[in-house]
Amino acid sequence: MPEIPKGFTRLAGSERHLPAQARQIRPADPNERLEVSVYLRDPAGSALADQLEHHFSQPGQRLSREEYLAQHSASPEDIARVEAFARAHQLSVLAVDRAARRLVLAGTVSQLCSAFGTELHYYEYEGQTFRGRSGPLHIPQELEPIVVGVFGLDDRPQARPHLRFASPVGASALVGTATVSYTPLQVAQLYNFPSGLTGSGQCIALIELGGGYNSEDLATYFQQLGLKPPTVASVSVDGGENSPTGDPNSADGEVALDIEIAGAIAPAARIAIYFAPNTERGFLDAISQAIHDTTNTPSVISISWGAPEESWTRQALTTMNEAFQAAASLGITICVAAGDNGSSDGVNDQKAHVDFPASSPYVLGCGGTRLEAQNRQVVSEVVWNGIASGDGATGGGISDVFPLPAWQANAHVPPSINDQHQGRGVPDVAGNADPQTGYQILVDGQSTSVGGTSAVAPLWAGLIALLNQRRGQSVGYLNPFLYQHYTQLLQQKALRDVTSGNNGGYSAGPGWDACTGLGTPDGALLLQALLTSSST
Repeated sequence: MPEIPKGFTRLAGSERHLPAQARQIRPADPNERLEVSVYLRDPAGSALADQLEHHFSQPGQRLSREEYLAQHSASPEDIARVEAFARAHQLSVLAVDRAARRLVLAGTVSQLCSAFGTELHYYEYEGQTFRGRSGPLHIPQELEPIVVGVFGLDDRPQARPHLRFASPVGASALVGTATVSYTPLQVAQLYNFPSGLTGSGQCIALIELGGGYNSEDLATYFQQLGLKPPTVASVSVDGGENSPTGDPNSADGEVALDIEIAGAIAPAARIAIYFAPNTERGFLDAISQAIHDTTNTPSVISISWGAPEESWTRQALTTMNEAFQAAASLGITICVAAGDNGSSDGVNDQKAHVDFPASSPYVLGCGGTRLEAQNRQVVSEVVWNGIASGDGATGGGISDVFPLPAWQANAHVPPSINDQHQGRGVPDVAGNADPQTGYQILVDGQSTSVGGTSAVAPLWAGLIALLNQRRGQSVGYLNPFLYQHYTQLLQQKALRDVTSGNNGGYSAGPGWDACTGLGTPDGALLLQALLTSSST
């Protein structure tokens, strides 16, 4: 381990562990130039969390951006202290974003390792090479109360997209598997999304950590649906960009799925895609940038990427959760895919795990169902579980990180099957996700059928854009409303309870469950409930 400079202390939550099978190849080149994002504390402490818990229980309650900046942006004193630290270690300050409470610092590997008391090496793991570190980072004691996280030294891949192809594009379907697929418009019709609305005046943000789209595909796809293609803008974060690989089985499938579902549901909404590297820093910076983007000003953000809670550093969980808190307070709804590997979330330790960011209490966690229809009517909807055939299953379960939120207190969230602890229950809502009842999309010139909870996040994001348009203001932090009014919403059939099936460790049943949450939407009736609620 490097020698820790005098007067330095461990940065809480910054510990990283290397995968057991990672092989060290070489030390990082001391002269290689890197950038890091340093996130700072909220000067108002826990005031925002308290406000969200006690005062923001109705849809549409929020702070204006001006109020948020005045109360919760980084203080000039905190920024000045980090800038002085940067100068002392020959680091340049490339950017300061007060609203996101982020500074971007740059320097050589040697300067950054010395500034943060760590060592960087290159490793090989599962056929990929990454720059990594182990153990904690260190900062001067006087910065300890100020700095909540430092990201970018380690660039290992962090998250995976939660989509499943019915069969690999280009492969023939297996004999005997009856794949049904729907257009997003058909799914919207089955869920009775309100008609006559287009998402006009709204912006839907998509977070993408790889891949890309090409405009010809979008033009063809929306023409086939009889729709005008939505306006799509690409936003580069930390050097990420729209870069389609040409392979439909790559992350291109995720990007196409997100745009095509959200764009079909809300064709007049602007779609802003934040392309970032697939690292902790890239993911966090993309979310922060989308939330505080005053050019595109998204009212809803769709995230179809994630990873088991245990694969994140504590500083990343904390800092991203604080970003989601900011979004909730600004009236931005965040829809997140709950994962495609059942109750294990793909971790092979015989225990149940939930996926993050879906487990943050400030996002709408989106689980998956198998949806079967005849004559434009739903005839069966059960928990998506195709584990037996290698098709995946909806994520869901109890968080090991986040406590049970106040609004979930009466939802009868069961204790964790691991150790009986109480925690945030995932997901909140659900939608069609089984690849065998999947969505027709066009990616890299090829038509295919795709499922996964990746499809459910943009489906709900599109619906929320329609609700926002009709209400004339965004619904924002929707979770408290859905849970507090659940009995009514169920009686009014605005939410449809899914009571059959399991995701491995947890089973569906009446009311909330750790497979499909509060159920799937009846869009028009949900809109009615929201309009009634805001008029009272």
